[in-house]
Amino acid sequence: MKKVLIIVTNHATLGTTDQANGTYAPELTHALDVFLNAGFTYDVASILGGKVPFYGENTEDDEVNTRIFNNDEFQSRVNNTIPVNQLNADDYDAIFYPGGFGLLSDLASHSQTAAFTARLYERGGVVGAVCHGPAALLPITLSDGQPMIADKTVTAFTREEEVDFGTINDIPFLLEESLTRKAAKFSKIQPWGVHVIVDGKLVTGQNPASAHGVGQAWSSC
Repeated sequence: MKKVLIIVTNHATLGTTDQANGTYAPELTHALDVFLNAGFTYDVASILGGKVPFYGENTEDDEVNTRIFNNDEFQSRVNNTIPVNQLNADDYDAIFYPGGFGLLSDLASHSQTAAFTARLYERGGVVGAVCHGPAALLPITLSDGQPMIADKTVTAFTREEEVDFGTINDIPFLLEESLTRKAAKFSKIQPWGVHVIVDGKLVTGQNPASAHGVGQAWSSC
């Protein structure tokens, strides 16, 4: 039975504003639904541990999100996330980073989480990320000194989507630009469409609509 580690942000606002933010709930729950249906087990971790700051958890007409949030095991895990410094990479087969703007303010530059992910990836583990989740790929350096994404095609939330969503002036940095500078290629389609890129053991998705597709692609790697 495969075990996946879901790593989430501790940062509860949009950048340095006072706008409540954190992890966008449907990006976690829709991917997790695929993992559970595939028979995977999971843990949830964050840099500091503790409760996940969520937004979007009360999305109307989202059966998957509602069902997962009403699950007692899920609630226990997201209210008591494991601190990264207590993790052992050998305990997991894969890592998944759901998005949310909060991630731009912590996981996008956290060296310990990056090193943990590099260890798992280099022993054959799968890494998946969606929307702003790929920001966590930026600080990951492999044992040869190269960025993990240096030879990879990736996708993530785009500049156009930031503009549409009204966040372009409040985000700490533009994720599309940062990934374009570090990855071999940044791939995107028209805003808000489903777009999933699989490049070896790395799976990335462009936006919230891509979370289910990332889960499907990721679980088949």
